[in-house]
Amino acid sequence: MTIDVPGHAEPLRPGKLLCIGRNYAEHAAEMKSEVPDEPMVFLKPSTALVRDEGTVVLPPQSEEVHHEVELVAVIGTGGKNIAEADALGHVTGYAAGLDMTARDLQREAKERRHPWSVAKGFDTFAPLGPIAPPQEAPGVQEAAVRLLVNGETRQDGHTRHMIFSVAQLVAYCSRVFTLEAGDLIYTGTPEGVGPVEDGDQLEARVEGLPPLRMDVGR
Repeated sequence: MTIDVPGHAEPLRPGKLLCIGRNYAEHAAEMKSEVPDEPMVFLKPSTALVRDEGTVVLPPQSEEVHHEVELVAVIGTGGKNIAEADALGHVTGYAAGLDMTARDLQREAKERRHPWSVAKGFDTFAPLGPIAPPQEAPGVQEAAVRLLVNGETRQDGHTRHMIFSVAQLVAYCSRVFTLEAGDLIYTGTPEGVGPVEDGDQLEARVEGLPPLRMDVGR
């Protein structure tokens, strides 16, 4: 899948979906997990991407799929060992996103000390909303983050409560992975995660960005 990004003549092809776990202290607490002292990164395949007005498909392997609303940063200029002071210059846009999680499969993987790839990586498990350029979203680090299910607020957080800022995440990830144009960084979810059901309608909101609307189906 390619994504249209403001300021880029050609669509970008996301190669890596870099997702950050436990980047809000209250979410770490609700998951009964410790707050990390450095970013906790896991990967989703690009085939997990689905765009606004699409459908999150509930996989038959799971009976407990959860929503996780997130701010997403889109890399426009790649690099390696990017300095934190320069990191935001590598971001070409921001969007609301969802990190869908097969919680029962993740729980089982944790108990067995296995990776989370299956629980996080199903097709349609990385919804991505319309992308806004940085100049149209100057306040993303001071933005309310909300998830509505069938019009009811389920998650209500704020990016100021992120443990690691967008700049810190870009710099950290670039020290491990060479970042490339089109890579996406899902920056973590606030507290309030919970299950979705067939027929639900989801609306992810990050203040200052276009909303992301998704259906849930089988």
